[in-house]
Amino acid sequence: MELFFFLFFGFLAVIVAALELSKSSKDRINTSSAFNAFKNNYLVVYSLMMAGDWLQGPYVYYLYSTYGFGKGDIGQLFIAGFGSSMLFGTVVGSLADKQGRRRASVTYCITYILSCLTKHSSQYKVLMLGRILGGIATSLLNSAFESWLVAEHNKRGFEQQWLSVTFSKAIFFGNGLVAILSGLFGNLLVDTLGLGPVAPFDAASCFLAIGMAIILSSWSENYGDPSENKDLITQFRGAAVAIASDEKIALLGAIQSLFEGSMYTFVFLWTPALSPNDEEIPHGFIFATFMLGSMLGSSFASRLMARSSIRVESYMQIVFVVSSVSLLLPIITSFLVPPSKVKSESMSFAGCILVVGFCTFEACVGIFWPSIMKMRSLYIPEESRSTIMNFFRIPLNIFVCVVLYNVDAFPITIMFGMCSIFLFVAALLQRRLMVIADSQKSTKPQDWTALDRDTEAEPLNVD
Repeated sequence: MELFFFLFFGFLAVIVAALELSKSSKDRINTSSAFNAFKNNYLVVYSLMMAGDWLQGPYVYYLYSTYGFGKGDIGQLFIAGFGSSMLFGTVVGSLADKQGRRRASVTYCITYILSCLTKHSSQYKVLMLGRILGGIATSLLNSAFESWLVAEHNKRGFEQQWLSVTFSKAIFFGNGLVAILSGLFGNLLVDTLGLGPVAPFDAASCFLAIGMAIILSSWSENYGDPSENKDLITQFRGAAVAIASDEKIALLGAIQSLFEGSMYTFVFLWTPALSPNDEEIPHGFIFATFMLGSMLGSSFASRLMARSSIRVESYMQIVFVVSSVSLLLPIITSFLVPPSKVKSESMSFAGCILVVGFCTFEACVGIFWPSIMKMRSLYIPEESRSTIMNFFRIPLNIFVCVVLYNVDAFPITIMFGMCSIFLFVAALLQRRLMVIADSQKSTKPQDWTALDRDTEAEPLNVD
């Protein structure tokens, strides 16, 4: 099966290279040199931050299992991380808006480095503390950096469409190329050099420290709403009112929660799905293959967003449907290929089919990230951006915690089926979002037309 991995990895790499090299002028957006310098600085920082995150990804479950913990105990550790993100996420998001996004980005680095250090201990309580710190760091990663970017982009007067360039490049490099290199580097540290499953966490700490140094030396501070000195309760209330009063924001939050909830559940499920009898599988190489699929998706997304005639609200409906179908594969293969309870020396044929399906899902993830960033920049108000974005993470963390708490109660196929259903619901909500956005666009010209008629019918008397 090693030949299959090399061939499939090479196949995906050729497609990604072909997509990037075949881009025409229609697939690119002309920008200024000042913007390119700003964009490149952000991409370097974001890539380092993601390297610190991706290096850990393939080895979290594996590390806990080497410490002798079972699926139930590992599930509780994962719950601690998502629960921490849920409880502290809105607080750190509001603090980012209030105290500054640059300061919040530095806090992310420090918090995640401390989380990595706890992995050297095999004591359950210490590992639990590490998961709590990791949950706080995840909330900052998913809100502070994007909020800083959007605010700084607007403050410098760059064109709004140029944001999509930064978003797509950030996902291509940070969630694609860097993730692939992180997976291969982690595989080198653990398997080739034999440094043990803790080594990727130490390497992650080094990348985070480098990124923090660049932030401190080159980033300026920006805030959510500098004109008003709001306390946290006022910020929470304002974010809640914004979500409740604008259906587009509420729908966007529901879509994000459903997709990311399914995605994070997938992160927990892919290892036992590909090695149901604890077969030895190349975790780092498989993870790198998944990220190559994500890179393929982000490359495709950059083409879509470069064309003003193609709307993100439209094509994301198809993306959610495809992702829903891809996570049905474990159920389909379980019927077509009866699962074996005997441990084999390598991955089974059914496992190879699942790898292809999971890479399809990762391609959808690669399209999702820059697209949801684009929609958030359009619909979420700047003054409470980080707070609202972390509000979105509350239902997704509840969903993931419930799934992981019941990880031993349901077969793995049931969990994949639940994720598939949620992704299909996300497609329906995306359709609703597009309908509302279209209806509001169509009413605005009518309102102005009516105003013009009133002005003509009742001319202003200047006597």
